[in-house]
Amino acid sequence: MAKAARNESARSTSAQTGKDSEGTIRFSMANWILLGAGLLTVVLGYVLLSGGSRVAAPLLLVLGYLVLIPLGIIR
Repeated sequence: MAKAARNESARSTSAQTGKDSEGTIRFSMANWILLGAGLLTVVLGYVLLSGGSRVAAPLLLVLGYLVLIPLGIIR
């Protein structure tokens, strides 16, 4: 009986934290979408940077590296 209660408690804790019983992180679809958007933003920023953009490229790089990719990891 106590073992079943511990297993149920572990399941509810892992559902809240996004980690399984081994401590590894499980990404949801929202995580993958944010990481993909961050990667796409960074690539587009470097493409624009190679083309000579002085405004849009740095903004896209900052958005990708400092906003979208961290959100994809911690969400």
